[in-house]
Amino acid sequence: MAQPLAERMRPSGLDDYIGQRHLVGQGAILRKMIDSGRISSFILWGPPGVGKTTLAQIIAHRLETPFYTLSAVTSGVKDVREVIDKASKGRFFTEASPILFIDEIHRFSKSQQDSLLGAVEKGVVTLIGATTENPSFEVIRPLLSRCQLYVLKPLGRDDLDGLLRRAVAEDIYLKERNIELRETGALIRYSGGDARKLLNLLELVVESSPEEDVVVTDDAVIKRLEQNPLAYDKDGEMHYDIVSAFIKSIRGSDPDAALYWLARMIEGGEDPKFIARRLVISASEDIGLANPNALLLANAAFDAVSKIGWPEGRIALAEATVYLAASPKSNSAYLGIDKAIQLVRRTGNQPVPLHLRNAPTELMAELGYSDGYKYPHNYAGHFTEQQYLPDALRNERIWLGQHSPAEQKLYNNMVDCWGDRYRQE
Repeated sequence: MAQPLAERMRPSGLDDYIGQRHLVGQGAILRKMIDSGRISSFILWGPPGVGKTTLAQIIAHRLETPFYTLSAVTSGVKDVREVIDKASKGRFFTEASPILFIDEIHRFSKSQQDSLLGAVEKGVVTLIGATTENPSFEVIRPLLSRCQLYVLKPLGRDDLDGLLRRAVAEDIYLKERNIELRETGALIRYSGGDARKLLNLLELVVESSPEEDVVVTDDAVIKRLEQNPLAYDKDGEMHYDIVSAFIKSIRGSDPDAALYWLARMIEGGEDPKFIARRLVISASEDIGLANPNALLLANAAFDAVSKIGWPEGRIALAEATVYLAASPKSNSAYLGIDKAIQLVRRTGNQPVPLHLRNAPTELMAELGYSDGYKYPHNYAGHFTEQQYLPDALRNERIWLGQHSPAEQKLYNNMVDCWGDRYRQE
């Protein structure tokens, strides 16, 4: 049986590797390490199909070092120790450390991760972990501190289009067919930046055509997906599409739709913690100050799922889902922090005004540190006007209140305190 197209097209060297130029382009940090012949342990964090496993294999091939693979889904502590023992016995001191690649490292338990610490610290193995989840949530701090973290980005349109044309021209089977890529928009759109999904889609369209001549159009792709919507999702990556629908249903205040997509994730065997994390994010991003209790309830649901497990955990997730979907919405905090970050990047490290600085030493006091600071609790209403932003930014506005009932109270309080500065048209 022939390998899937995505496997046949997996590159074996950096010259054929698509995307991630910020990591493996000329002069980039990972490229420098690879060219030097020595790498340190690191974790690759990014969405499915952007080349995490491929990059690890290329590195092992380039360094000509033994390459061991473990899956966090199927491997236990015993498997980890066996690989480490094998790596330590088969290594010569002059050689680079064997590479241990762990896919979905975020699924490793604490005890499994603990079993890696000594080998990583002593250099018995060089660990390369791959994860689609934020490592700070699931990777233990001692292991995270021993690894660099590199973020992989979804592939861009040009990268994906180039991959399609390369597959048609170079793949051993596809080049035997007369394939015309007349339109690629639907292929790229439905792939969501995932190279594996893109190639699975292309293979589906080509294999379903009885003719030797295959014309790929947007309509042909959409028709094929309507006939078999899960065919391109061989490894379960569709959960990213479904969780997107789930979050957008919450944001759009539709509890029925949100519960439907929640049920789809439950029936699909999704990790309950994955769902719970998304609820916490949605509570902060979409409900925010319009109903601050939403974040408390989402966190409580996360805690409940961790404590009571499955299947009862579904009830806590459902409760949080309905509450978030039915809550008033505000993204003012989300917009505010993004605006503040952009301001910092644009203006650099502005000095802290002297009156806001601490003066723990006599010299600092003599230099004017803390001089003129007004302690708000000494004033009526626990407020007095003074400058808190750096001098160059003193007139900047960052947080713009939105007028949901709960947030209106916060907005009104700011107007009472600051007057025109916080008053919005």
